[in-house]
Amino acid sequence: MSTLIVRAAYAFATLGLFALPCMGQQWTRFRGPNGSGISNATTVPATWTNKDYNWRVELPGVGHSSPVLWGDRIFLMSATNDGRQRMVLCLSAVDGRLLWSRSYGASTHKKHSFNSFASPTPTVDAQRVYTLWADPTAYVVTALDHDGKEIWRRDFGPFYGNHGVGTSPILYEDMLVVGKDEDENSSLFAVDRRTGEDRWAVRRESARVAYSTPCLLELDGEAPQLIFCSLAYGMSSIDAKTGHRNWDIPVFDKRTVSSPVVSGNLILGSCGSGGGGNFVVAVKAANPMSAAMPEEIYRVKKSAPYVPTTLVYNDMAFLWSDGGVVTCINVADGNVQWRKRIGGKFFGSPVCVNRRLYCVSEKGDVVVLAAARTFNKLGRVSLGEECRSTPAVAGGVMYLRTVSHLYSLGGGK
Repeated sequence: MSTLIVRAAYAFATLGLFALPCMGQQWTRFRGPNGSGISNATTVPATWTNKDYNWRVELPGVGHSSPVLWGDRIFLMSATNDGRQRMVLCLSAVDGRLLWSRSYGASTHKKHSFNSFASPTPTVDAQRVYTLWADPTAYVVTALDHDGKEIWRRDFGPFYGNHGVGTSPILYEDMLVVGKDEDENSSLFAVDRRTGEDRWAVRRESARVAYSTPCLLELDGEAPQLIFCSLAYGMSSIDAKTGHRNWDIPVFDKRTVSSPVVSGNLILGSCGSGGGGNFVVAVKAANPMSAAMPEEIYRVKKSAPYVPTTLVYNDMAFLWSDGGVVTCINVADGNVQWRKRIGGKFFGSPVCVNRRLYCVSEKGDVVVLAAARTFNKLGRVSLGEECRSTPAVAGGVMYLRTVSHLYSLGGGK
C-alpha cells in the first residue's frame, strides 16, 4: 500500500510539473483568443507606477510585433533599423531574460513611416512558434521549436505593398493559415503546421494590400468559417478545412487594416484611409451550408477606427479610433451608448481585462477605461516610449511592448 501511495504521489507531482507552464490563459496569436482581445485575468491593476512592474527589459532591434506566450516563454519579432535583419525573439516570462534569438537576412525597402520592419505578430502552440516577414522579394513563413531550432521555412514569393507588411498568421486545427491580400498576386493559404506542406490555397483579386488578421467563426450546426477583410472582397468567408470560398460581401470602399471580430453570428470590421472616411460595419454571417446570403446590419461612421481593431465585450462593442475618440455601441444594433475624446493617437488595439479596456497610444500612454455602458476613465500611465503594439495577457500578467522595450505588469505578486 505504501508503495502505491508513493507511486501515486510521484505521478501527481510529475503531472503538476508538466501542467504548471500551461496554467492560466495562453495568448497564442494577435489579440489573444480568436483575436477577441479578452482576458480572464483579475490581477492586472487599473493604474500603477514604475515600481509596480515585475520587470522591464530592452529588446534587440525595434518593431511593432505584439508578444505571444506559451507557458513561461514569450515570443515576438524585431528587426534592425534598416530592416536587413529580421529577428525572432524568445524571452523568459519570469524575469524577461532573452533566452534566444534567431536572425534572418532581408532587404531594406520602402514602407509607411508608421509601419516597422517587424510588425506581424507570431502565433504559437505547444511545440512551435510560427512567424511571418516580407520584403519585395520574399514572403517568408517559418516554424521554430521553442528552443529556436528551425523546423521548416516557406517562401511564398514576392510581396507587393509599398507600405510594408502587417498581417499575422493564425492556427486552425493542424494548419497554419496566412492571408496575402496585397497590391498584386493576392492569395490565401494554409499549410500543415508540422511540416509546412500545402493544405489549400485560394487565388485572390488584388486591390491594395490588406493588413487585417483573420478570425474564426464557429456557429452550432455550421461548418467553421475563416473571416478575412480586404478592399477587393469586403468581408470573405472561407471554409476553414478546405479553403473553399463560401461568400463575400463588398462592404468596404477603402483599405482594411483592423481585424474582424465576431459576436454570435455578427462580424464587425472596418476600413479607412489616412485622409478619413473610416467606418465600422456589422455583417450578419450566412450559413455556408444554405443558400442564404450575408447581410449588412449597420454602419458606424463617426469617429470610427482605421487601424485599431474593435473590441466586443458582452453586448457592447468599443470602437477606439486612431484620433483618440472611444465609442461604446450596442453590438446588436449599433446604437451609441457614449462617445468620449480621451486624447492621443492610437495604432495599437484595445484589450479587455477584468471589465477594463487597456490601449496604448503612439506616445506610449496606457489609457484604461471601464468596459461599461457608462464612461469611466480609470487611469493613464506613460511608458515613456513610442508604441504601436497591442498588449498581451497570460497567466494573470500583462505584457506591454514599446518600440524597443518589453514590460511585465501584474500577476499574483
